[in-house]
Amino acid sequence: MPLSIQAKFLRVLQERQFYPVGSEQPLEVDVRVIVATNKDLEEHVRQGLFREDLYYRIHVIPVMLPPLRERKEDIPVLVDHFLKKFNGEMNKEIRGLTPFAMQRLMLHDWPGNVRELENTIEYAVAMTRQDVIAEDLILPSKGTPEETIKPLKEARETFEKSYLIRILELTRGNVSRAATLAGKYRADLYNLLKKYLINPADFKKD
Repeated sequence: MPLSIQAKFLRVLQERQFYPVGSEQPLEVDVRVIVATNKDLEEHVRQGLFREDLYYRIHVIPVMLPPLRERKEDIPVLVDHFLKKFNGEMNKEIRGLTPFAMQRLMLHDWPGNVRELENTIEYAVAMTRQDVIAEDLILPSKGTPEETIKPLKEARETFEKSYLIRILELTRGNVSRAATLAGKYRADLYNLLKKYLINPADFKKD
């Protein structure tokens, strides 16, 4: 957003009114604003590329969303959502993905985040002639290097360990809250933490 537009946007937020194009009468507004960015706004403020007063005006309830590669447990849920979306748009009845197709999704680093995943599922739904999407339609331009495919047991353990670390980061080492998020009994979660030699105390912050 150019600095000139930032000034106008800030004025609208502060005064809760603006002048429509061609009008001499201000229009009152009562809105909630959600701002999304993939930029480091604090650094942009330091560089003079983003107004400091606007930054503090919009930085009220910040929500930091990690990249998809750091929350791969979300992939199956997102895939289900996109399948329903594109089934409706393309008048298809795709039931799901094969296990190897899902594994390819889980192994990918997703530099394009959720939009890349959405495009991947849209392509697969459009191209498949079956009611289940096979792995050859998942990221076909990336090839199929079999050496990157882990055995199921190893892949599951890798996912479980990264998932446990993630929820402990979110709960700052609070095992009770982590168990609630994971849908597990506290004792079961402790057993998993012991299995992967994960110490909840390492995630506690002052």
